Amino acid sequence: MADIIFPILIVFVLTYSIIKKNDAYKSFQNGTVGAIDLIKTLLPTIVAMFIAIELFKVSGLSQILANILSPMFNLIGIPKELTELIIIRPFSSNAGYVVLQNIFKNYGVDSYVGRCASVLMGSSDTIFYVASIYFSATKVKKTMLTIPIAVLCNIFCAILSCLLCRFM
Repeated sequence: MADIIFPILIVFVLTYSIIKKNDAYKSFQNGTVGAIDLIKTLLPTIVAMFIAIELFKVSGLSQILANILSPMFNLIGIPKELTELIIIRPFSSNAGYVVLQNIFKNYGVDSYVGRCASVLMGSSDTIFYVASIYFSATKVKKTMLTIPIAVLCNIFCAILSCLLCRFM
């Protein structure tokens, strides 16, 4: 399918550019210059975020935090096996997929925990990564309640994921 879509998209963009009498190559050049400037701005933030995520995982802090929070999550209907996923997912999608793979390996993809983890991965986002990139790119300094509200939404997402999977 991609073999057909990309050539059609390129022909469409070039045709549109000719109709609008725009210099497609000049627009491409301007876009790449803007992208390079954006990369220069965002690269330190991205590198710092990746280092922080890796330290969080390797140090065992995520597992310690999971052990502390699992009784509270269990009270609100979230299995303790999902606690590490709930903690890791807001930081890194890739780390979340590693935890998801471990859940699948240990409990199975069709188990209650596996289904909850799948719904959770599909319905939550990497809060800290996205916020750091967006706020860095837009130079926003007053983020006040953004992160706490996003974390609360992720917790509600986990609760609803487990609730949904319980009845299906």
